[in-house]
Amino acid sequence: MDNKHIEMRGVRKNFQFFTLDNLSLDLEAGEVMGFVGPNGAGKSTTLRILTTLTRPTSGSARVLGHDVVAEAGTVRQHIAVVIQDTAVDLFLNVRDNLLTYARFRGVTGVEARRRTDAVLERFGLTAEASRKVMDLSGGFKRRVQVAKTFLVDTPVVFLDEFSTGMDPLLKRSVMDLLRQERDRGRTIVLTTQILNEAEALCDDILIVNEGRQVARGDLHTLKRLSQGVYEVSIAFEDLPEGLVAELEARSPLRLAVSGTTIEVALREPEADVLALVASMLARGRVMRLEVGGASLEDIFVELLQKRPA
Repeated sequence: MDNKHIEMRGVRKNFQFFTLDNLSLDLEAGEVMGFVGPNGAGKSTTLRILTTLTRPTSGSARVLGHDVVAEAGTVRQHIAVVIQDTAVDLFLNVRDNLLTYARFRGVTGVEARRRTDAVLERFGLTAEASRKVMDLSGGFKRRVQVAKTFLVDTPVVFLDEFSTGMDPLLKRSVMDLLRQERDRGRTIVLTTQILNEAEALCDDILIVNEGRQVARGDLHTLKRLSQGVYEVSIAFEDLPEGLVAELEARSPLRLAVSGTTIEVALREPEADVLALVASMLARGRVMRLEVGGASLEDIFVELLQKRPA
């Protein structure tokens, strides 16, 4: 039995100033797939094609075996979608938004009310249940939109920048819920610019830029693309004078300074990195030191830097 939940073959979408170019992929049931890339990379366009909101110029895409153009209605019955625009009824209160969505998806009566109460609690919305959505902050509106996907048991979920406006505690809670849904067999496809989200959630990551695939694989596979990259994080009691300029002169892949903490990613021989660490330890009192391999952020930056203009 074919276990593919999503199939794309040579999908292309032409716009006046942008082209999504020849994307192909297969995604099995119960996987979390992340589309990662900068603004304008084609992440949202890909999701809009897979969710039947945009027609591809050429190529084909299927969700649960159904063509997203020829069988768009059937595809919509089997998916739940969170898009960047806040797709909620601003004039209904929070509870009625959820109940209405549940009824549209065939969940009614006592079961609809039970699921709604559970979702309100999960997303910290119980106290806001009687408020009109139009009176909520942007972050709370986003909570309502994401909460709707947990009211139904569709096999496939699409999330476009799902964590926008969420505080760190809620985001962590939602990520835990998404892992639970994956473990239940739901397939989740998400877009994000927040690389630690992709690193924490995704079984499969597709890095896109300017409408084209740059790299794809699980985190371990992608890290092999950046062998020889080392990440150093060091916190001083007082930041040594001149150290940042010295690091900049080494042409790091990434360099960030926050207070007295320096984070730097370098593609250099291991012996040179260890020598650098030893020299930094001698520059002042060190409060914390971490040395490791490339993070997804390092991989992302390096791959985009390698891509020809």
